[in-house]
Amino acid sequence: MKKVFALAVSLFLMVAIVAACGSNKNEPGNAANNGAGDKADKKKIALVLPEKIGVNKFFVLMDEGFKKAGSEFGAEVKTIESTDPAGFEQNLRATVAEDYDLIITATFQAEDALKKVAAENPDKSFAIIDTVVDLPNVRSVNFREHEASYLMGALAGLATKTNIVGAVVAMDAPLLSKYTSGFEQGLKSTNPDAQFLINYVGSFTDPVKGKELALLQQSKGADFIAGMAAVGDNGVFDAAKEKGFFTSGQDTDRTDEDPEHIVLSQLKGTDAVAYETVKSFVEGSFAFGVADYGLKEDGVGLTFVTRDSKSTLSPFIGQENVDKVKAIAEDIKSGKIVVVNPLAQ
Repeated sequence: MKKVFALAVSLFLMVAIVAACGSNKNEPGNAANNGAGDKADKKKIALVLPEKIGVNKFFVLMDEGFKKAGSEFGAEVKTIESTDPAGFEQNLRATVAEDYDLIITATFQAEDALKKVAAENPDKSFAIIDTVVDLPNVRSVNFREHEASYLMGALAGLATKTNIVGAVVAMDAPLLSKYTSGFEQGLKSTNPDAQFLINYVGSFTDPVKGKELALLQQSKGADFIAGMAAVGDNGVFDAAKEKGFFTSGQDTDRTDEDPEHIVLSQLKGTDAVAYETVKSFVEGSFAFGVADYGLKEDGVGLTFVTRDSKSTLSPFIGQENVDKVKAIAEDIKSGKIVVVNPLAQ
């Protein structure tokens, strides 16, 4: 009887344990089971940059938006910086080999390597910000910078006292012609007699050359000189402070660095675009092809005109002029004014 009783107890305990395990396995709140599911579903996304982030606000902003989206949407994200074109291509290939679900990169500097790597890996998903790569497995995010540059040029045309304005530009490259052409179109729309000076630094990372060219333009009478040279803008800002002329920044609001001289900033939402790219991929709405962001989509803009600033508006610019350019911005959004894209000609 003792043996029979012991056997019965043993069988009862076994049934209870199996039932408990079965119950836990099907329980929605089971941590072990959910953890495994999350790991299986978690997207791996890489941001591979063609250069070091450094002090380039364009890449700083993009990286911030990328990491914010990774945190908010539960993606495994990694930013990889490159030091040269050969290293950049190697980094792209490494992320393919490491089986990232989506590989994001940016700027025309990345075009050649991405065309090669994406074409060789047609089953992989890629995205590129700030230029277009026409491949079936690439999502290209393009900005209509010429629309924001038009606003800046229009405002410079209204504000200048010498009728001479300038721009210090990183390189004589097709993409950057959207900045210079848009600016000149806007300038001539409000001040047909204004003279427009352009000088090229030759790189994105040379503030010394940027300052030298800004001083040259100032010596020719320019009282407003737009910085369009990435890190080179820092040199333009130094020259403005030294000589007392007015200038502008790019991508983020730079006016708070020296409100007396940096009186405008042309804005580009690289953080928002990186964020939306990750978000759409994780949520399943990601699509290949070209996505276009301009004034209407709030992808580009200008401080005081399309976006408020923490800085005080400079008397050189003036509220009356800002109001006039706000009306111009609305006309661009509605299609009443069409800013010519030099790359589409």
